[in-house]
Amino acid sequence: MRLVRFIANGCCGYGVYGEDGVQPLSWEPFDYLVSTIELIELESARLLAPMVPSKIVAVGLNYRDHAEEFSLEIPDEPILFLKAPNTVLDPGGEVIYPRQSSRVDYEAELAVAIGAQARAVREEEAAGYILGYTCGLDMTARDLQLKDGQWTRAKNFDTFCPLGPWVETDVDPSDLEITLRLNGEERQSSRTSQLIFGVPHLVSFISRIMTLTPGDVIMTGTPSGVGEVKPGDSIEMSIEGIGSLGCTIGGAGTA
Repeated sequence: MRLVRFIANGCCGYGVYGEDGVQPLSWEPFDYLVSTIELIELESARLLAPMVPSKIVAVGLNYRDHAEEFSLEIPDEPILFLKAPNTVLDPGGEVIYPRQSSRVDYEAELAVAIGAQARAVREEEAAGYILGYTCGLDMTARDLQLKDGQWTRAKNFDTFCPLGPWVETDVDPSDLEITLRLNGEERQSSRTSQLIFGVPHLVSFISRIMTLTPGDVIMTGTPSGVGEVKPGDSIEMSIEGIGSLGCTIGGAGTA
């Protein structure tokens, strides 16, 4: 099932995406059920980022091929950092290129959508706290990451986390193809079986540090092939069994 967040007729809602349209389930901000409302035609619904997270927990250096690409040691534990809610960008949106940076990189990632409050979850129970999976881009101001010696500024500019187009609830995340194309040219291609720490381990590990709440997102890391973007570029990433997420790179913002 493909769960979406959308705008139609000036209202924001949640629903189920299908070939024939979007079936609304509830509307913001009152969150009341509207399952009797007629199907909304696809051309009348604009898809938004499917989650409104209180936090985005991201994992660094979590693909074997990415570690090998930079001749880095495999970490003993997941390397975590946070991306703020302001980084979320809707499908098809425009990433703002920050004036403070001269090098912004793309990183295609499998994103985990949390569906239930998770605290100190055991690995074998992790699936019960997951709503589903979506596509995510961890945009990074690489020059600022190196300059600062930590990742907060580099990862948290507005629009630096495109998400979508929907949350797929019926997919096994353990071995999915993940690809990214920059201006139509393939730059990243791998499989989620290359993850050093799989999804159940990440949910368990993170939930023993901080409580995960419904709507939160875990970005599971990026494979090899990370590279630079320029204003005017277009990105399309795809994950097998989930879908495709696109965005463009805009000109310099005010930051």
